[in-house]
Amino acid sequence: MADNKDLQHVGIIMDGNRRWAKSQGLSPEIGHEEGARRIEPLVEEAVKNKVKFLTFYSFSTENWKRSPFEVQKILQVFRTMLYDTTVDRLQEKGVKVNIIGSYKAFPSDIVQRVEEIHEMSKKNDVITVNFALNYGGRDEIIRAVSCLVEKKEKVTEKSLAELLDTSNQPDPDLIIRTGGERRLSNFLTWQSVYSELYFTDVLWPVFTPQEFQNAVSWYKERERRFGS
Repeated sequence: MADNKDLQHVGIIMDGNRRWAKSQGLSPEIGHEEGARRIEPLVEEAVKNKVKFLTFYSFSTENWKRSPFEVQKILQVFRTMLYDTTVDRLQEKGVKVNIIGSYKAFPSDIVQRVEEIHEMSKKNDVITVNFALNYGGRDEIIRAVSCLVEKKEKVTEKSLAELLDTSNQPDPDLIIRTGGERRLSNFLTWQSVYSELYFTDVLWPVFTPQEFQNAVSWYKERERRFGS
């Protein structure tokens, strides 16, 4: 069975914001705002469980396909959260903020603020929190392979892994998906080959620290074989 000391990296696919909002008679952007508020308590719970890396699937390469109106509302939620006091509290708690994905496709003000937060927190070492922004697993692999080809280097598992956005980080031990769907949706495609997958019907805006703990308890009962 998995021991808690093995739980170094947890990935979270945050699904269900829009469905939660609809169930409450609210607009989708309210669902995204409520979902953003889940991040701080989940980071704190991860720290309690001695998790060193936590990755939130925040905006995928496919999310651009949503209506322009909704995309703009999501970007506005990002702007609000990037200047929220939550950022200061996470900084004070020793959280290192890291970004994976082609985040520079976002508007310049978001890019600038993201880079400021990354710079401010780069020496923190309690936990590294990755935010996957304009991220897609296939896109990440293509970028890494293209870099190797350009440098005329041999493509191996090691050389490719060193060029992934999560270079120097352990692969996720556990991936949690909220909202009831049973798929990874292009999340950490390379890194997730031996991850334990935990699916829950709980929608992201009501995914509590206790729900996170339920996933951890489930993980601890798993017997990890890594293909053996």
